Amino acid sequence: MFRAIADVLRQIGGAIATVVTLPFRALARLFGGASSAGRGRRA
Repeated sequence: MFRAIADVLRQIGGAIATVVTLPFRALARLFGGASSAGRGRRA
C-alpha cells in the first residue's frame, strides 16, 4: 500500500522535475551555445 503510494509520488515528482527543468536546460543550451560559439569553444 505505502509502496504503491510512494511509487506514484515518485513518478509525479519526476514528471514535475522534468517539466520544470526542461525550459531552464533549453535556455542554458541557448545561451551556453551562443557564448561558447563566440569564443570558439564547445562544452
